[in-house]
Amino acid sequence: MAHDRLSTLTSWHSDWKGLRVGVLGLGKTGFSVADTLVELGAEVLIVAQRADEAQVRLVEVIGAALVLDEQLAAAPVQLVELRPEVLVVSPGFHPDHPVLEWAGEHGIPVWGDVELAWRLRDKVLTNADGSNRAPAEWIAVTGTNGKTTTVQLTATMLVEGGFRAAPCGNIGIPILDAIRDPQGFDVLVVELSSYQLHSTFSMSPYSAVCLNLAEDHLDWHGSFDAYADAKARVYTNTKVACVYNRSDARTESMVENADVVEGARAVGFGLGVPGPSDVGIVDGILCDRAFIDDRRTAAREITTVADLAARGLGAPHTVANVLAAAALARSFGVSVEAIRRALARFELDHHRIELVASADGVSWVNDSKATNAHAANASLGAFDSVVWIAGGLLKGVDVDPLIRGRAGRLRAVVLIGTERETLRKAFERHAPGVPVFEVDHTETEEVMSAAVRLAAAVALAGDVVLLAPAAASMDQFVDYSDRGTRFAQAVRDLLGGGAADEHDAPPRG
Repeated sequence: MAHDRLSTLTSWHSDWKGLRVGVLGLGKTGFSVADTLVELGAEVLIVAQRADEAQVRLVEVIGAALVLDEQLAAAPVQLVELRPEVLVVSPGFHPDHPVLEWAGEHGIPVWGDVELAWRLRDKVLTNADGSNRAPAEWIAVTGTNGKTTTVQLTATMLVEGGFRAAPCGNIGIPILDAIRDPQGFDVLVVELSSYQLHSTFSMSPYSAVCLNLAEDHLDWHGSFDAYADAKARVYTNTKVACVYNRSDARTESMVENADVVEGARAVGFGLGVPGPSDVGIVDGILCDRAFIDDRRTAAREITTVADLAARGLGAPHTVANVLAAAALARSFGVSVEAIRRALARFELDHHRIELVASADGVSWVNDSKATNAHAANASLGAFDSVVWIAGGLLKGVDVDPLIRGRAGRLRAVVLIGTERETLRKAFERHAPGVPVFEVDHTETEEVMSAAVRLAAAVALAGDVVLLAPAAASMDQFVDYSDRGTRFAQAVRDLLGGGAADEHDAPPRG
């Protein structure tokens, strides 16, 4: 009976009253889920391992119940007694978590916040002037790396094209907050992690992209195949354009095997010459051959690699993100002229190939967002001679191919984090000639100061000291932003008045 009821809950205007819901987790996502469901009249019990006083008060204010269990080694008795009809899980909980296993054993469906948001996307159906509006379309973005930049680029292009658009999802703005915005949107650009896609079943995006695929989060998914299968869900039921990476055959295979809405097109992007349904590069010019009438014999100029480089967007992986975003925006009807205007004012977020300082011919670059080997590989590929600061939580990923492939660009390496031994042994195997230094401080306040001092001692004029850790940060820092901020401060402390403006564009190899 519970499953039958869930099948009818496909709209904000469905009858959600009295639905018994367990919510697992109380971060931004968990709170947005609970707040939304309480507004709809559901009976909500939040289960979390920890909460601060402010969070507890907020839960009381919205009228949800809360159970705190630091260990959470089994389903709490309050959750068992609730007999939930559905469990909505925050992305951080592994599929083999005891509470999720309990739900599976008792036939309780498990949704993520994206699944819930898709069902509720029609909350705002009137414009400010009282006229009717359709629910916002969704443009879905996933991939191992580049998601946030591509989401921001796409949203900026859409806004420049005259649409009400918002970035949301894994980018930090819960999608449930976006769908409840009283102004409403024409289109939401939704960043989706593999965690979120794992528990999403009903979504039918307007257009979608998987930017790339490499080993990551294997500790969460259990295998690379399971990780890839989760990513591939981004294309399911896509209506207009399935955008894929021409240099990553696995993303093309995802599109080929996807069950899409009839009429959806495959659109490739890449740094090479584009085919007649692609976006790509010809003689340094980014071109559209996918969304023009005469695409078999002509191409439309979007911008140039030189123009992107002048604005700090010239790293190859960033250019690829620009192409992917342009394809998504073009699929929604944004003109090439609007895309050019958007690119002229776009700036990368902090902690993404961000020049912190230059002094004595050495550039200091913060790419703390490079939290896996794939991202670090792209970052290292942007520079010719690097003193690399790396390390943290490797998430079960094999770093040997990265070190083997980029050893020729390395002046030296400074290792941080709790898994230094794994990295050190990989360098011994694949790059024995590269000097390796280690920071053995355990105090967060000391780690980056020590790493920066070691890097400064070996860097020569023409080198880039690059923080691109190839690992998650939570072993020693709050998050990648905290890690990057501490690196930048340590650099400024070391260099004093000798630092250049941090907004200058870094040199590119």
